[in-house]
Amino acid sequence: MLVRVLDTNNAHIPEPRTFPAKGDRPARTVYEQKVYADMGGIFPVMFKISHDDHNSAYPVGEYELAPSSFKINQYDQLELDRYNIRLTPLSKKAG
Repeated sequence: MLVRVLDTNNAHIPEPRTFPAKGDRPARTVYEQKVYADMGGIFPVMFKISHDDHNSAYPVGEYELAPSSFKINQYDQLELDRYNIRLTPLSKKAG
């Protein structure tokens, strides 16, 4: 699946999101970056990838979902691991 990080309207810049402290867990801040997936329709679909640090955001470019982004659930079905989405840069094929 083709995934793009675009610089349109600064979409590539991660935005902080803070989760308040709860119970014995301290407050936590993650950085959400908007990315766009080509799912076969006319327009790409925006979704967000979370980073622990704003410096680990993906640069503008084209990517694909890394195999580590998937897991097998309790029903032995393949699913996207929403807490471990990783992108792999798409290499340009020589032609």
